[in-house]
Amino acid sequence: MSEHADVLIIGAGPAGLSAALAAANDGAQVVLLDDNPLPGGQIWRDGAQANIPSQARHLRDSVEAHTHIQRHAATRVVAKAGSQALLVENPERGWVITYRSLILCTGARELLLPFPGWTLPGVTGAGGLQALIKGGMPVVDERIVIAGSGPLLLASADTAKHHGAQVVRIAEQAPLGAVATFAMQLPRWPHKLLQSFSLFDAGYRTGTRIVAALGQDHLEGVRLQRGNKVEELACERLACGFGLIPNVQLGQALGCALGNNAIQVDAWQATDVAGVYAAGECTGFGGSELALVEGRIAGHVAAGNREAAQRLWGERQRWQRFAGSLNQHFALDPTLKHLAAPDTLLCRCEDVPYAAVAAHANWREAKLSTRCGMGACQGKVCGAAAHYLFDWPPVAPRPPFTPTRIETLIQLESAAQSEH
Repeated sequence: MSEHADVLIIGAGPAGLSAALAAANDGAQVVLLDDNPLPGGQIWRDGAQANIPSQARHLRDSVEAHTHIQRHAATRVVAKAGSQALLVENPERGWVITYRSLILCTGARELLLPFPGWTLPGVTGAGGLQALIKGGMPVVDERIVIAGSGPLLLASADTAKHHGAQVVRIAEQAPLGAVATFAMQLPRWPHKLLQSFSLFDAGYRTGTRIVAALGQDHLEGVRLQRGNKVEELACERLACGFGLIPNVQLGQALGCALGNNAIQVDAWQATDVAGVYAAGECTGFGGSELALVEGRIAGHVAAGNREAAQRLWGERQRWQRFAGSLNQHFALDPTLKHLAAPDTLLCRCEDVPYAAVAAHANWREAKLSTRCGMGACQGKVCGAAAHYLFDWPPVAPRPPFTPTRIETLIQLESAAQSEH
């Protein structure tokens, strides 16, 4: 069983949705895949308690209504099935999609770093907290501490407060000078300036980092450090996020070159693999505005409309400047590489401590010797942490890229035969 697309797009976040609409409006037949049940990606995640921005709803409705766009929800890429074909699978079936052009809009995920107590029930990622609340998790009257780095901390705090939680502290690791310099530049992007006013919180502290989560069977409090001062705060929930890291695994598997641990693209959003483009946070973190315009450029180019794409270069440059400022001023302090104690678990799935992984020279060696990264998350959490902690380069995944049914994998053989 197979399907063909003029333009195949992986990921239905802001970049993927805008790419799909741009390509379809240029006359291309578009297939849009996403592993979530609803479009929007992480930033526009839908759910029982989600408040989706009007811009996101309009874009999503436009994609759903377009006759040239076929969207497949809850669908994952399993393997490469030829020079211009991917094997995919949803809960009901697996099939091959062939394409003329491919756009990777695989987004980014949170960087979670290990520290004493981070495996206690009640500790999540900052973005993870947002996702849980949007999905319906009650947080009324809970005391919450949010720690790590970047604007996601403020956004998570805002979501929690809107659903009845008490945010007792937002601990930003970046120093006051860096945050203040970034804030002074915000008038260049008026929308972001207004957004910052709405997200302001009296419990926000700069130059503050997590030391430990406290408790026995569940989270009871946190220990934070600000300069030479250490404080302990009682709380029922702790959310930590140390920025975002691009999801580059599929790009790597297809042979795309990386730069700064993101998929490398040129002015046309093209990778160094013919017919393969990338847009959004898999090419580097820059926020939804940058993802939207990159997606539109990639969609137009993939559909053959370079003139429309080039008209968007100025807008992209504007948001690239914002992304550059954001990444510069919220850069992680190298001391964060030393949060974990030797016995702190680095791989939660396989109970592998930090010291056992640190004893090895690279990720492959650590996996073979300790089973780190071989559990349920397949290294998505511990692998990213290890790459940051030990400066190990990301390793290309081997197919299948996700746990897959045997009957789906069998289709690889018939796909190979049809190509020859």
